Amino acid sequence: MTTRNPENIEPGTQPSTDQKTRRVQRLWPLVSAFAVLVVAVLIGALVMLRGAGNPLGFDTEWMDEIVEHRSPVWEIPSLAMNYLGGGVIGVFIVPIAIIVGLCLFGRFWAALYFAAATILSAGLVQLLKGIFGRARPEEILVHADVGSFPSGHVANATTMAVVLAIILRRGWVWIVGVVYVVLMLLSRTYLGAHWLSDTFGGLLLGAGVAIIVWAPIANRLYRENERVHRFVLERE
Repeated sequence: MTTRNPENIEPGTQPSTDQKTRRVQRLWPLVSAFAVLVVAVLIGALVMLRGAGNPLGFDTEWMDEIVEHRSPVWEIPSLAMNYLGGGVIGVFIVPIAIIVGLCLFGRFWAALYFAAATILSAGLVQLLKGIFGRARPEEILVHADVGSFPSGHVANATTMAVVLAIILRRGWVWIVGVVYVVLMLLSRTYLGAHWLSDTFGGLLLGAGVAIIVWAPIANRLYRENERVHRFVLERE
């Protein structure tokens, strides 16, 4: 009597990355549900603690430090991050450029993944802003829409960083992504556009969305990456 081995793994050998991503894709409902639950609990905890929209203790302490140390030296890069992460540049130009670039390199599943994660992240941000209706800090230096929680700039930056890190699978992409998210977080609080807890909420939401959207197409992304690499090597 033979034992079924649907994934053709020889005894004593470790499953390949392809087989691992197949497992992720097969279990995506469980992975997605768990990720959604964790993100919802963390974001809900922040909102519960805020007390009718009032800033938390660390929110006011952080904002006091920011206001005390404001100067043109820090204001200019913060404004640059403001435009890079939002408005026409952050919402349309940067995402479209990334999607087009991925398509030009034959990464169509990656382009679809990036587009879906970006749209879902932005949609959830607006939904939560409308639900919570948290007021922005009075020390705000830029024009912004209504709703402070969560930070759309930070959510967008985190979603983009995690998605690109998953797609490109390079250590330096993770490092650049972390630096970009941290700079975005700091710039949003420096400009008084968000409380610090708003940026934490955006970070959690962005990372959660990136992972949730990745789960059902993990194996397709892996296979596409391998196919593109083989094609490039053959051309060389």
